[in-house]
Amino acid sequence: MATPRSLWRLALRVLLCIAIAVCVLWGIGALWYQAPLRWLWLVPWSVLGMATLLAVAGRMTRSRRRRVIGAGLVAALALLGWWQTVLPMHDRDWADDVARLLDADVDGSRVTLHNVRNFDWTRDDDPAPRWETRTYDLDGLASADLVMSYWMGPAIAHTLVSFGFDDGSRVVFSLEIRKERHESFSAIGGFFKQFEAVLIAADERDIVRVRSNVRDEDVYLYRLAIPRAQLRTLFLAYVDEAGTLQQAPRFYNTVTSNCTTIVFDVARHIAPGLPLDIRLLLSGYFGQYAHAHGGLAGRGRFDQLEAAGRITDRARAADRDPDFSRAIRRGVPGIPEAETR
Repeated sequence: MATPRSLWRLALRVLLCIAIAVCVLWGIGALWYQAPLRWLWLVPWSVLGMATLLAVAGRMTRSRRRRVIGAGLVAALALLGWWQTVLPMHDRDWADDVARLLDADVDGSRVTLHNVRNFDWTRDDDPAPRWETRTYDLDGLASADLVMSYWMGPAIAHTLVSFGFDDGSRVVFSLEIRKERHESFSAIGGFFKQFEAVLIAADERDIVRVRSNVRDEDVYLYRLAIPRAQLRTLFLAYVDEAGTLQQAPRFYNTVTSNCTTIVFDVARHIAPGLPLDIRLLLSGYFGQYAHAHGGLAGRGRFDQLEAAGRITDRARAADRDPDFSRAIRRGVPGIPEAETR
């Protein structure tokens, strides 16, 4: 019959094996995505990891077990030390749509944004580049809309915020991966410093239309219930984030630094008490999170707002219409009819 002491030892051994397995898998991912000559390092790391697991599980003699565990610990420390040398950079051969960093000048209520993206998309891999300088009057900042674009099932969505002004102009902010010219998005790679982060300011016909009409993503739009007086704080929080990224590059992270977490961080500027929630990780449910905390305009249950806020078909129908932004908002709860005429 097992004694309490032996059961504790068994439990501790199981926990150590789980921790080592996680460490080995993390190391495999880190080496796969970042190490030069990765196979030269992957094979010995994997073999040593398996040997360490066997040693902790008690499948070796005591003297050999100590040597293997010691070697595994040294290898883990060496890997962590190397990992700290993998640093984000601004100087790479970037893809056209993330080639420039947003730069902003703030003069009282006037904000000038340099490098606002206004591409003409026909194919995802062949846009017609156009970068513009635009000036906005924050005294005329009238609205903010949450845009969610689903590209990988109901739990994962890209999150953007579109700001509207009294004169009808709009600008959309989006935190995105800053992929190099040869790269494509990888959710797993986003855990292992594969991509830097970039904050894009873009014309709505560019950044929404490319998702709905070119990439065939399913797009939803919700009017945010933010008092007009607080819109300036939200807008300037994005401007500050752009300045931070310009001064110090940062890696995009699939969980901790992505398109949804930035919306949450920015929203906390005006509502510091917003709680953490699993829906911040499962970004496809961020709309439900916003609705649960009174963040969406319009009356009704969330499923009603969601159905009315699906703009995919309207965006595809509007396509190159100069009134694209008005067309996609028709019927969206909380948006005045005058705004969509």
